[in-house]
Amino acid sequence: MENKATREGYGEGLCALAEVRPDLMVLDADLAAATKTNIFKKAYPEKHFDCGIAEANMMGVAAGIATTGKLVFASSFAMFAAGRAFEIIRNSICYPNLNVKIGATHAGISVGEDGATHQCNEDIALMRAIPNMTVINPADYVEAKAAVLAMADYVGPTYMRFGRLAVPIYNDEETYKFEVGKGITIKDGKDVTIIATGLMVAEAMEAANALHEQGIDARIINIHTIKPIDRDIIVKAAKETGKIITVEEHSVIGGLGSAVGDVVLEECPVPVIKIGVNDVFGHSGPAKDLLKEYGLCAENIVNVVKGALGK
Repeated sequence: MENKATREGYGEGLCALAEVRPDLMVLDADLAAATKTNIFKKAYPEKHFDCGIAEANMMGVAAGIATTGKLVFASSFAMFAAGRAFEIIRNSICYPNLNVKIGATHAGISVGEDGATHQCNEDIALMRAIPNMTVINPADYVEAKAAVLAMADYVGPTYMRFGRLAVPIYNDEETYKFEVGKGITIKDGKDVTIIATGLMVAEAMEAANALHEQGIDARIINIHTIKPIDRDIIVKAAKETGKIITVEEHSVIGGLGSAVGDVVLEECPVPVIKIGVNDVFGHSGPAKDLLKEYGLCAENIVNVVKGALGK
């Protein structure tokens, strides 16, 4: 499989979206090269605005633009977009329910050498707690690009989470269609369900192959939309496999695992085991080494599944 970062899909998706939405405007906070909005800036310089290192102000500008009826994306690192600008997002974007799309890159432990201050493992929890906010976390380049294009017809505040690290592309760009709020069963299975999001979907797929060789039939589900979450696909998995493992490059508090747990608790109580960052900060280091250290890898998924099944 070819490897490519989801942030690349974000930048290229913006260019593709501009072809169908001439009213598109893109804001960035002095990080266009890193967030990949520079791809859009090069093609549409008159529609790209650098707001400087002032993320809260950028969100206010985005809110103002949205009141004119234009489609606006505001981009920065997840730590600054979700963290530093939280109050403006809550009160100036979500409270009036404005059509602002937030492109948050460099999320999670895989920011690597940038260290704990930039490794945002709390952003999904922060954003999904705000009324009116939709939360999207694509798994590969193709899904990221398709998610951006889907925003042409999706109205309302949306937080889109992208990664720095290049990850395998497993979707076919010619046939893939992104549907907000619809999970995807990548592989069927009867023994256990592994529900993953973002960069962890590829790890879950690798884990499923290893488990198959050991006689364990694991179902793999990609939840690319954390909010609104696909309740039907989760309940079906709970009923048919009896055990669920969630995997996310995010804190185990308030993210995918919590969202899945809420659904299971209400609809079909079964054991749910969460794999994620266990309420600790990250530290500097190569991204792949950090992912392994924090258990965000296929090897650990296999061990957790086997433990859950008593094998």
